[in-house]
Amino acid sequence: MEKPLRVLLVEDSENDAKLLVRELQRGGYDVSHERVETAETMNTALDRQVWDIAFGDYSMPHFNGVAALKLLRGRGLDIPFIFVSGTIGEDTAVEAMKNGANDYIMKGNLKRLLPAVDRELKEAAGRREHRQAEETIRYLAYYDSLTGLPNRASLLDKLHQVISDSQRDGKSVAILLMDLDHFKEVNDTLGHHRGDRLLQQVGSRLQASLRPSDVVARLGGDEFVVMLPFSGSGDAVLVAQKVMTALEPPFIIEGLPVAVEASIGIAIYPDHGATPDDLMQRADVAMYAAKQSGSGVIIYNAEHDRHSPRRLALMGELRQAIEQNQLFLHYQPKIDLKTRRVIGVEALVRWKHPEHGFIPPDEFIPPAERTGLIKPLTLWIFNKAQRQCLACRREGIPLTMAVNLSARNLLDPHLPDQFVKLLRASSGASEGLELEITESAIMADPARALESITRLRALGIRFSIDDFGIGYSSLAYLKKLPVDSIKIDKSFVINMAKNQNDTVIVRSTIDLAHNLGLKVIAEGVENQDIWDRLSALGCDEAQGYYMGRPMPAEDLTRWLGESPWGLKSTNE
Repeated sequence: MEKPLRVLLVEDSENDAKLLVRELQRGGYDVSHERVETAETMNTALDRQVWDIAFGDYSMPHFNGVAALKLLRGRGLDIPFIFVSGTIGEDTAVEAMKNGANDYIMKGNLKRLLPAVDRELKEAAGRREHRQAEETIRYLAYYDSLTGLPNRASLLDKLHQVISDSQRDGKSVAILLMDLDHFKEVNDTLGHHRGDRLLQQVGSRLQASLRPSDVVARLGGDEFVVMLPFSGSGDAVLVAQKVMTALEPPFIIEGLPVAVEASIGIAIYPDHGATPDDLMQRADVAMYAAKQSGSGVIIYNAEHDRHSPRRLALMGELRQAIEQNQLFLHYQPKIDLKTRRVIGVEALVRWKHPEHGFIPPDEFIPPAERTGLIKPLTLWIFNKAQRQCLACRREGIPLTMAVNLSARNLLDPHLPDQFVKLLRASSGASEGLELEITESAIMADPARALESITRLRALGIRFSIDDFGIGYSSLAYLKKLPVDSIKIDKSFVINMAKNQNDTVIVRSTIDLAHNLGLKVIAEGVENQDIWDRLSALGCDEAQGYYMGRPMPAEDLTRWLGESPWGLKSTNE
């Protein structure tokens, strides 16, 4: 089957052009071409359509190949350009290639034409795919993949800029933090895919109810933020009421009517905070107060910080739980896609409160991050996980042990020394230990992050980038980091079977990571179909409910011996 090829010829000889086209046709190309002799006609041709490849005669009298090459590159077009000339010498050809030409062919000897064209078209396709993947990842760094709204990183960037402008102009900025009430019940009752549809429709309604200058972002889960530039408390309350009204009509999800209620917390710059982090924290406090009171909308007041006893009590009790060793770890297996055997586990902290029972991690880890308790919490997790890793290795089970590291941990200059003390106290080596860090944690302060990672890496601890694809600002920055692997965020993996775009993102991420010498771990693998797709794409490792849920140490030992994914002790 002939391959279509759009060819632009910068050539003053019609006969020479016909010879070149004929040679391309002989090589199996279905050629459509245009011959140009001036800069004007070339610009017109470039404006009219996209070309696959361009050829230029080096020595035309008025508009030659050199001028054509400069014109092409000056427009920023990455089209392969090959000189075809009867007068070009080797030194001149080499100089031309330094200026951006891809190859040169002598008119009297077209034997090299087809191999050169095949090679350049293949390389051009590779560059396009690489650019597309980079653009996709760059987009995902600032936009939520589910709703298409700006994400947390994008919101904070915009908020920084608006606060800077407001400082100069003496104006206010309002942010509205909105959380859907009882959203977990929607997911549990109707399923996660319908929950996702609901979040998409909520995002659309929010956008439709606001002014073009307002910014709507999704932070994750069922949390949304509205930023109102140059607005005070009066405007913010009116907008919040408008949002609540917009959410009143039931949402129709696959024919099912779903009623939605929300709680909104409002914070105003400069009254309630001078930085984006301060405003977000105060809006969160106000939103929690609105949810507890059932009032729907509340503007932050310092009294709300003192009237959130549940949160304050939990943080006090968490400190006590850390000091009295009341927490415990669950371990979720990581499976090698080629061998179908477990090669490591991720340590996940759990808390069973003596009065309130099981406390979900998302209820105590984010507040711990904000209050500074994340530091002793992480040290406890690391110590417990390192000892479990050491125990497994003494039993002849060479598993890697992964521990999550927050942004606050990563930027703590004392952390490496504290880890050294823990390792010495247990008489254990760092072999098999791995720290998982998020992209957003790295980009919060790249220079300090690099310094911390380098120091920890010197201890023999390996690193993995967690939740890859949802917050990273530059894939090229990975080259500077001494990391070993990346984990593709589960939001892309889970929907691979339904969303072709997610499959493209996963494939591109795997290819790019492998090109950088990194292994790729996919999280959120929940069925055989996703496993098979990842295996076909060349993914290295997988983690998810399909292979194994998080489990306590005693269950992990049994699982390793009984599960088809398990790894028997080498001492047996």
